[in-house]
Amino acid sequence: MPLHMMLKKKHLSAGRVPLILFLCQLISALDVPLDSKLLDDLVQPPTITQQSPKDYIIDPRENIVIQCEAKGKPPPSFSWTRNGTHFDIDKDPLVTMKPGSGTLVINIMSEGKAETYEGVYQCTARNERGAAISNNIVVRPSRSPLWTKERLEPIVLRNGQSLVLPCRPPIGLPPAIIFWMDNSFQRLPQSERVSQGLNGDLYFSNVLPEDTREDYICYARFNHTQTIQQKQPISLKVISAKSSKERPPTFLTPEGNESHKEELRGNVLSLECIAEGLPTPIIYWIKEDGTLPVNRTFYRNFRKTLQIIRVSEADSGNYQCIAKNTLGAVHHTISVTVKAAPYWIVAPQNLVLSPGENGTLICRANGNPKPRISWLTNGVPIEIALDDPSRKIDGDTIIFSNVQESSSAVYQCNASNKYGYLLANAFVNVLAEPPRILTSANTLYQVISNRPALLDCAFFGSPMPTIEWFKGTKGGALHEDIYVLHDNGTLEIPVAQKDSTGTYTCVAWNKLGMAKNEVHLEIKDPTRIIKQPEYAVVQRGSKVSFECKVKHDHTLIPTIMWLKDNGELPNDERFSTDKDHLVVSDVKDDDGGTYTCTANTTLDSASASAVLRVVAPPPTPAPIYDVPNPPFDLELTNQLDKSVQLTWTPGDDNNSPITKFIIEYEDAMHEAGLWRHQAEVSGTQTTAQLKLSPYVNYSFRVMAENSIGRSMPSEASEQYLTKAAEPDQNPTAVEGLGTEPDNLVITWKPLNGFQSNGPGLQYKVSWRQKDGDDEWTSVVVANVSKYIVSGTPTFVPYLIKVQALNDVGFAPEPAAVMGHSGEDLPMVAPGNVRVNVVNSTLAEVHWDPVPPKSVRGHLQGYRIYYWKAQSSSKRNRRHIEKKILTFQGSKTHGMLPGLQPYSHYALNVRVVNGKGEGPASTDRGFHTPEGVPSAPSSLKIVNPTLDSLTLEWDPPSHPNGILTEYILKYQPINSTHELGPLVDLKIPANKTRWTLKNLNFSTRYKFYLYAQTSVGSGSQITEEAITTVDEGKKAGILPPDVGAGKAMASRQVDIATQGWFIGLMCAVALLILILLIVCFIRRNKGGKYPVKEKEDAHADPEIQPMKEDDGTFGEYSDAEDHKPLKKGSRTPSDRTVKKEDSDDSLVDYGEGVNGQFNEDGSFIGQYSESRPGNEQRWKLCGQEMEARTMGISSTNRNWRRTLDLNQEKNALCLMTSATPPVLQTTQVIVMNLEGSFKD
Repeated sequence: MPLHMMLKKKHLSAGRVPLILFLCQLISALDVPLDSKLLDDLVQPPTITQQSPKDYIIDPRENIVIQCEAKGKPPPSFSWTRNGTHFDIDKDPLVTMKPGSGTLVINIMSEGKAETYEGVYQCTARNERGAAISNNIVVRPSRSPLWTKERLEPIVLRNGQSLVLPCRPPIGLPPAIIFWMDNSFQRLPQSERVSQGLNGDLYFSNVLPEDTREDYICYARFNHTQTIQQKQPISLKVISAKSSKERPPTFLTPEGNESHKEELRGNVLSLECIAEGLPTPIIYWIKEDGTLPVNRTFYRNFRKTLQIIRVSEADSGNYQCIAKNTLGAVHHTISVTVKAAPYWIVAPQNLVLSPGENGTLICRANGNPKPRISWLTNGVPIEIALDDPSRKIDGDTIIFSNVQESSSAVYQCNASNKYGYLLANAFVNVLAEPPRILTSANTLYQVISNRPALLDCAFFGSPMPTIEWFKGTKGGALHEDIYVLHDNGTLEIPVAQKDSTGTYTCVAWNKLGMAKNEVHLEIKDPTRIIKQPEYAVVQRGSKVSFECKVKHDHTLIPTIMWLKDNGELPNDERFSTDKDHLVVSDVKDDDGGTYTCTANTTLDSASASAVLRVVAPPPTPAPIYDVPNPPFDLELTNQLDKSVQLTWTPGDDNNSPITKFIIEYEDAMHEAGLWRHQAEVSGTQTTAQLKLSPYVNYSFRVMAENSIGRSMPSEASEQYLTKAAEPDQNPTAVEGLGTEPDNLVITWKPLNGFQSNGPGLQYKVSWRQKDGDDEWTSVVVANVSKYIVSGTPTFVPYLIKVQALNDVGFAPEPAAVMGHSGEDLPMVAPGNVRVNVVNSTLAEVHWDPVPPKSVRGHLQGYRIYYWKAQSSSKRNRRHIEKKILTFQGSKTHGMLPGLQPYSHYALNVRVVNGKGEGPASTDRGFHTPEGVPSAPSSLKIVNPTLDSLTLEWDPPSHPNGILTEYILKYQPINSTHELGPLVDLKIPANKTRWTLKNLNFSTRYKFYLYAQTSVGSGSQITEEAITTVDEGKKAGILPPDVGAGKAMASRQVDIATQGWFIGLMCAVALLILILLIVCFIRRNKGGKYPVKEKEDAHADPEIQPMKEDDGTFGEYSDAEDHKPLKKGSRTPSDRTVKKEDSDDSLVDYGEGVNGQFNEDGSFIGQYSESRPGNEQRWKLCGQEMEARTMGISSTNRNWRRTLDLNQEKNALCLMTSATPPVLQTTQVIVMNLEGSFKD
């Protein structure tokens, strides 16, 4: 690659150049490796050339590769730290370092885990000249966790309601990409009404019946591990309503009226506002204290998301999102603060000095907050490094003076704040080297005449050498008048001529020596096209030829190429070329275009183009249709005071008849340059009689119009000034309204200059009291539209007139309008204030109206101030803010809602006018009666024993009266999760602790506690607890039951280890075995037991049969029953029911073997074929077993499964009890029987 990069130009006579040793590529040692041939003996400190990113997320399924590459001479050695301490890779067989590199390879595919190698790594590259360090590389394995198991209840909404479907994806590394799809993996459609938020939730501004579906599924895609996790489907049903009540917008996110957002400089700022409402709101965005940046602002998600890319500190401020629909608007303000991680202003650069020279390293960075600058040398903080007398630290600058070879080192600058850091390596290399020229000797340069010639002389030396150029062997140094010498040693001849040909010598010298090199320059003649192809128009089917003759330097061989429309010629035999010509035969329409002849040599090229146009025989020209030409020769005649006649000559209609003429006028006196519409006449007229106004300097112009459009305006006519006259109209919008109690402000809309009809326009303003006998008072004013009458009585009606006049006379007499002088505060308070307490939260207030004259203004209504003055129960005063209710107009009563029961209130009433409020009436107090209390503040169970539990609670936060007693209700919950009989207990109001004794041991109880006043009972608080088990362990207190339905126990009490219970169960098991044997003997061949009929007759809401599709409890179906089964939760495809999947599984009571279910959901076997007589036998078998086991558990028994141990011949009927030990024993017996029958 040539080394003639254009750097800053410098003429030879400019003196010594700055001390820069590396020229061309060698100016930056970071970018170019050292020359392997010429600079083998040149030492250089290490430089980091490649490293892994600061935040390095790895794939735990692949080997970990942490990069660290560096260059230097001699080649550097590498070492690593991990979490701040030395990382000895020799002690870990899974860790290796690439040869000649610092890159670590950790082999976790054969063994080991990625989490083991999580940490902060830093690489150091070191040689005899110093040490460079990498960034801190934080290595973390990517994670794609599963969704936690949850049960999602179906959602039922009415048409028009809002909805948010939560996604709440698991937290992964890096964060997941969220999207919503259905069971068919089709993305759910989104719109202004339905959209996904930044947090992944799906927002519905309002739901519609078509939103009904059972497969709203949120997916989380983790790109790093190429995995997708799925949330449980959400079912939504929208019930159609006849009419949905429309409502104004409210925000679903963010909440409240204000929020704050902080973003880092350079990132993408994303602001989101999603609103609900009916109809669907539209979102708008503004910046309160400025405009949104152009070319960096984008709207996403149907304008619900505002994004600003490459955000900077100037983008800080308040952004407002506005949600609007036809019923209103709502605003939310987001305060944005832009912070900044450190960024470079001046990064430190490598410094190469010779002994005794001076230099500086500068490290300047900015950020928000301002970053802290710290220096290291060879990876060690400079404060504790070896002292170097040649350096001095001055904040962000290190100053070097009189450096020596021992001053060589690598310096690190660290700029950091709380948002990040920057780390830069820059070496100081002290060398003493004589000049060396790196350009190859006797290089030949060939240049076209009259073009610049650049002769390279790449060099190196320390101190920096001085470069001089010579031509030939006897000439002196080249001068600046013709030549230019660049800083990189290149000699430029701006315009090379034939006499520039020759040998040039480059000489580089410094105090340590000299070097020179010769190069050769040849000047060639340019390539030219002396005969260019010419523009051609040919008819279809004819032949055309383009000629292209080229002249070139005799030592260069040109290549001629023809192009069509900058592409290759069509592959068609109709196109033929020879040395100078291109011939196209049988020309077709597609052959039209631009043909280019290009002549290329190794040094230059030349080209010329011509256009080929293919035409057919010329057709008959079509008529041209256009707008008319403008009229001309405008003339004014019959000039009268208020009319004139305008005449004109029409222009050409351009083959479309003129339909009308439009006449416009300009008032040069009052509105110069503004043209207004005057009149329109038909397209057959060329004259018009125009009505004029007085005192206007008219000019006219005319436009013609046809079916194509309107012509340009004609030239303006001569000017015509009409005579002045008195005004013919008066000002409009006359009003009289006082701003102070003693004034009347009269305002009006003034006439414009065109309406004035003459010079000296003024206004006569007149007024008098409406109900008095006073004469009219008048003033004449000019150039205003308001007059203030002072000293008026308060709020008195006035009659007002405003009349226009000019130098000629008055306008017609105007009509009078009524106004009022200014209002003052009302004088009298409402009297006879009465309060009627309706109930404990509502009161009705009555008052007498004030006299109209005392209002002293427009009556706007009455205002009630009311406050809670004293608590009747606690009798302690505390300040409460007064509440206000305003009743419009002359109303004399109102309702006060939302009062606190059993409280003392006070109120007063004031009258309101346009000026403000009058004095308050006398405070009137009233009491609200008692109400029902709120629920007790807390309830907890302490000190559980075998047969007792102690309850402690806190009184209600709002007693709303005097507590009379507490009511405690409780009931046991048996092992089948059903509630037992309810026990009521009354407790005195002064008690907050109660002990219940003589309870059943190892039993769970549910408690309900109410507080009661004389009015009645308040809300309940519930709690569950278990009496102590036999082993002496105390049961935990269960959370309050806030749902409806049966209380479900969270823990099972194992009593199967009791001796008396084991004996009882053995007897029951023996009885069941005998019954099974009897049933088997009485059965002939396998039939089918009508399970569905039996269950329909003895329905139990808690027991459902196993569904065929997915292993859940649904409805039984026989061979002829094709009704769809009810849907349930999913189970594994192998039809196994694991213990953790079912709280009521047989596995819970078995010996660890999963219970197997066949395809139709029955246990172990399957229903056998229906045979005559078998159905009756099954009924007898079941009835006999039911009769024999009445004493076991009459309330918790049902027929759950039908066993078919041999599909053709053998079957058993199995009755299971809800008592776990019975079920366990029965299962073992049935399994043994099954094995024996199979044998």
